[in-house]
Amino acid sequence: MEIQSIIHKKTVKVSIIFFAIFFAVYLGILLFFSNHFYYGSVINGINVSGKTVDQVDKEISMKSQTYTLEFKERNGVKEQIKGTDISLKYKTKSKIQVLKDSQNSFAWIFAIFSTKDYEMDGIVTYDEKLLKEHFDKLSCFDSKKIIQPKNASFKYADTGYLIVNEVIGNKINSKLLYTKVVSAILKGETSIDLEKENYYINPKYTSKSKEVLATKILLDKYTASKITYTFTGGKEVLDGSTIHNWIDVNKNLEIIFDQNKMQNYIEELDNNYNTFGKQRDFVTSLGTTVKVSGGDYGWLVNPTVEVNDLIVAIKNGQVITKQPKYSQTAASHNVNDIGNTYVEINIARQHLWFYKNGSLVVQGDVVTGNVSINDGTPTGVYRLKYKEKDATLIGEGYSVPVAEFMPFNGGIGIHPATWRNKFGGNIYLTNGSHGCINSPPSLAKTIYDNIDVNTAIVCY
Repeated sequence: MEIQSIIHKKTVKVSIIFFAIFFAVYLGILLFFSNHFYYGSVINGINVSGKTVDQVDKEISMKSQTYTLEFKERNGVKEQIKGTDISLKYKTKSKIQVLKDSQNSFAWIFAIFSTKDYEMDGIVTYDEKLLKEHFDKLSCFDSKKIIQPKNASFKYADTGYLIVNEVIGNKINSKLLYTKVVSAILKGETSIDLEKENYYINPKYTSKSKEVLATKILLDKYTASKITYTFTGGKEVLDGSTIHNWIDVNKNLEIIFDQNKMQNYIEELDNNYNTFGKQRDFVTSLGTTVKVSGGDYGWLVNPTVEVNDLIVAIKNGQVITKQPKYSQTAASHNVNDIGNTYVEINIARQHLWFYKNGSLVVQGDVVTGNVSINDGTPTGVYRLKYKEKDATLIGEGYSVPVAEFMPFNGGIGIHPATWRNKFGGNIYLTNGSHGCINSPPSLAKTIYDNIDVNTAIVCY
């Protein structure tokens, strides 16, 4: 019993001594942290562990003299903006003291197992104008050194399209970077890696992008098209060597057709082969050959419709033989597109012939437009626009009913002239029509009964 009592007393004595020492150490550390920051404390990137307010204030203030913000750019280029360049100053003591006072000294033991990273606003001042000047003077913004980023593009070759590699360039998103610079200065950060932090403006599409590869497939499909146009006297082959000049790829990799270029191509093609209004060598009923030009008869391509047809064919990669879409056709694709059905009017002879399928149906003298008052019938090759029974011809100062009317040039047409008892000769020189072809009733009727719309009317 006596031994146990002795052991108990010693144990109590040791415990008291231990707690006394622990309490003394605790109080000592408490007193230390009453005016020092906990270990693991960081203010705006500066380690302030175990430092007093004065020490921290001095260290932060000194930083304004040595602060440098470094820019790590592409190709190993580095640039700097120094604190002295922008009149950088730290005014921190009062705020540091407030921050220190918010630290509970009695809780120091818990702080050992954690870190405190403080962000203090308003402790840094700088000259905004100087910062902007130095920022704008960075060599990465020198227009002579800037290489614009460029998407992967396409180049046409005989074997198809080639993908041209993208241009990475070195253009920077200046607004985004400037915002980061201000933030870095306020936080005391000393480095910005432009590549890692994505401040460069990069191409949207590279040569490996699936969108680029898909567009190349389409381009190759389009230029593999082959359209063979057939015309009188020859043919024209349209293939990738021409088609590639009509297509372009926009920034969104959409394939665009230049319809103006396409229409120019069609019009040039049409000029080589159309006969609309062109001069013709016409063999007359008298056996002579005359040149007749003007009028509205002949083959004429509709470029707008044909361009739309072409786009569809190209998009489908078609290999086809076709005629263009015509807005107007003629009787034949031969050199003589008039064919062998036509009305022939010889103004000098004041005579008319009507041939159908190569056979003369009817002929006779007529009276054409009055030359003396500039109402002469215009020469040229025209199309019969329509036929009308029991028409009324209305003009300045007259209204005349006719049994048949066959207009071919505006209001000018072939019709019977029952008020005349003579035709042919020189009547037209002083007493001609207002431009129409005045015919004997039987002649007009025979023509009307046998002629079809769009038949050629040749006036010479």
